[in-house]
Amino acid sequence: MLQNIQEKVGTNSRFDTQIHRRPTRTVMVGNVPIGSEHPIVVQSMINEDTLDIEKAARGICRLVDAGCEIVRVTTPSIAHAKAVGEIRSLLTQKGYQVPLVADVHHNGIKIAMEVLNHVDKVRINPGLFIFDKPGVKPNDFTTEEYEYIGERIRTTFEPLVKKLKEQNKALRIGVNHGSLAERMLFTYGDTPQGMVESAMEFIRICHALDFHNIIVSMKASRTPIMLAAYRLMAHTMDKEGYHYPLHLGVTEAGDGDYGRIKSTAGIAPLLADGIGDTIRVSLTEAPEKEIPVCYSILQSLGLRKTMVEYVACPSCGRTLFNLEEVLHKVRLATSHLTGLDIAVMGCIVNGPGEMADADYGYVGKTPGIISLYRGREEIGKVPESEGVTALIELIKEDGRWVDPV
Repeated sequence: MLQNIQEKVGTNSRFDTQIHRRPTRTVMVGNVPIGSEHPIVVQSMINEDTLDIEKAARGICRLVDAGCEIVRVTTPSIAHAKAVGEIRSLLTQKGYQVPLVADVHHNGIKIAMEVLNHVDKVRINPGLFIFDKPGVKPNDFTTEEYEYIGERIRTTFEPLVKKLKEQNKALRIGVNHGSLAERMLFTYGDTPQGMVESAMEFIRICHALDFHNIIVSMKASRTPIMLAAYRLMAHTMDKEGYHYPLHLGVTEAGDGDYGRIKSTAGIAPLLADGIGDTIRVSLTEAPEKEIPVCYSILQSLGLRKTMVEYVACPSCGRTLFNLEEVLHKVRLATSHLTGLDIAVMGCIVNGPGEMADADYGYVGKTPGIISLYRGREEIGKVPESEGVTALIELIKEDGRWVDPV
């Protein structure tokens, strides 16, 4: 009977602990590859005015120094688009080679054509690409009007696609739930399906022109809508044979703990399902504060290893030392050792078992005494006052210590 259960569990993907990423093609953004064969890329956007060359360049440098791998800038006018060229030159002088993305919105074809000379990727918003002033009532759209607007989109969009193809640069088709075009709202409503169809219209135009350097996003400020839209987008593209990478994010997530939790609630479930190839956590804070959140999400899912993984129990009446204080001391001493797993456990009851996957363990064995572990093996006991120092010495013994910079 046990063998039968094991056989069933072994063939059931619901019990698979590995994340199997949705297969996509690789899209190069500058020198950074995005797609299922590559690590998930972390990106963000500066909040400085692009016309302020020095200030914008400093904002980009801060993001890169924080670990950001692709940086987006806003280009609401031709002047902003030309300024990006100066920003790029200044970044090169400073020794920064990060890929740049231009954000283009309302009737932005002229802006996009200009800024493409200075960036590695252009982001367009399908809902605003052909933007007419409000005035047409949604229930006034006829089939002829719907098709006429579709033709306007095609003829306006084609020159940009051709130039992208000539320069071998990338395009993000970035749909926002809050800015769907009126004809999409009329046809599909304010729904994930409307978001998907908005993107697919542009994808099909690109496909007809044999252009495939495409990344797609389906952002919404409401997490359930965002989740549904991305899942439907992945299903629709795969069904039609368009295996393009997806850029994940919850737009306008806010700030503080709630903004971080809201972003994680949207991004993490999709990544766990194998959906998503690049991410941005959108916070109403300094952009560089987004980057640690991105890396924490990726590390918690085992998708990237960019910092020490700390395994620590929540503490209870059995805890034999001040767990919060000791964890803080261990973190201060070891947080620069990228790639290690270190467990700090309050007692022997759950300690060795719960920390079995850790490289090193710090466990309260008896009052005032700490047991140190290498993997599952207990190495020795030391007084609590010497615990952190002894842990460092053990890591040094194994040749895994590097001095902090």
